[in-house]
Amino acid sequence: MAHLPLFRATDTLYDVLETQWERLTRQGVAGGFLISIFTVMLLLIEANRLGIVPEPFALYLPVNHFHAVSIAFTAFLIFEVVGLAFGLVDSVANAAGKQLEIFSLVLLRQSFIELRDLDEPISWTTLEGPVAFILSDATGALIIFGLVGVFYAMQRHAPITRSQADQQQFLQAKKAVALLLLAGIVVIGVTGLWRFVMDGIPIAFFDVVFTLFIFTDVLIVFVSLQYNLNYGVVFRNSGFAVSTVLIRLALAGPPFLNAFVAIAAGGLAIGVTWIYNRFDDELNHPSEVPKRYASDGGAEDAADHP
Repeated sequence: MAHLPLFRATDTLYDVLETQWERLTRQGVAGGFLISIFTVMLLLIEANRLGIVPEPFALYLPVNHFHAVSIAFTAFLIFEVVGLAFGLVDSVANAAGKQLEIFSLVLLRQSFIELRDLDEPISWTTLEGPVAFILSDATGALIIFGLVGVFYAMQRHAPITRSQADQQQFLQAKKAVALLLLAGIVVIGVTGLWRFVMDGIPIAFFDVVFTLFIFTDVLIVFVSLQYNLNYGVVFRNSGFAVSTVLIRLALAGPPFLNAFVAIAAGGLAIGVTWIYNRFDDELNHPSEVPKRYASDGGAEDAADHP
């Protein structure tokens, strides 16, 4: 495929944005921003509880301190979503693992959400209902935490093509997809904020973002077909896309079921990776596998037995 001017432009824009993003994360700006959000929200909530916040602002502020945890955690997850867009360029597999990471953190965030509607101070009589949901979310997050570690440990990160020129073009194509993903995240965030300010109705931000991830993953599969048509590579990347579908379903699922479906998504990603690593040559280059052994112990030419 020719070296398109569009890819050169998106390549430059992506590199500029990635440099600025890395600068923010390395200098601790993100952490300082999250600390500020958490502290300010705690102070505003306490002021609202004391009745010193004027109308109509008091109507938009909660009175439970656990809302501050939920809001700060949500802001942290938004940072993680943006980081995923940049990580997509480095590795499709790592992007799949990042999606599992984000969902595990969503489950932990859900544990705090279960507490934010309770009266303070918290008593066991008001906690009896949510405690089962909290245990389910926390246990599911812990299992996914372990699955993510296994998934990353299994990765080999082999190039999709042996051609340096094609590899560079594939990298540029992924940068273009990453920019589309970033633009989509910004649009979703701005639209959600606008609706909340105007109507007071929040949108399910992460539900919409993970739907966007599905389309992004499928687009990456189609882009990769331009550089590698091997069955193993196609199935691997498509399997990661299906894992994203399962995570999206988990986001929409009720308590208990959501954690189970997300664990299944992690299991699928690990299963695809293990099979791909174990049978890489057989799946991608069956005609190049020189020998296989028949049941009688004699060597047979693989080309004679497709």
